[in-house]
Amino acid sequence: MSEYPVPRAIHRADDAVTITWAEDHVGVYPARDLRLACQCAVCQEEMTGRPLLDPGSVPADVRPVTITLVGGYAIRIDWSDGHRTGLYTYEFLLQRCPCERCR
Repeated sequence: MSEYPVPRAIHRADDAVTITWAEDHVGVYPARDLRLACQCAVCQEEMTGRPLLDPGSVPADVRPVTITLVGGYAIRIDWSDGHRTGLYTYEFLLQRCPCERCR
């Protein structure tokens, strides 16, 4: 069994979520990109992975209102558009890290 990566710090801003994975590894995730990447059953068909979320229904200025830790493996984000059912695992977030090192 592989170990999940665990962030050192998670910070919320109006336009982004910043995750510090290591002293020299920081990912700044644009808020709308994260909202559109939600994999919950409301946003994505569970069996096929087909997107259900219409990107046009997500405001350009969507922002994270609160971030809650879920166990030692994920975060849940309450979004300004009222959505709050998705979990973002650390593994999922690290795989999509937008930093230059990971691109």
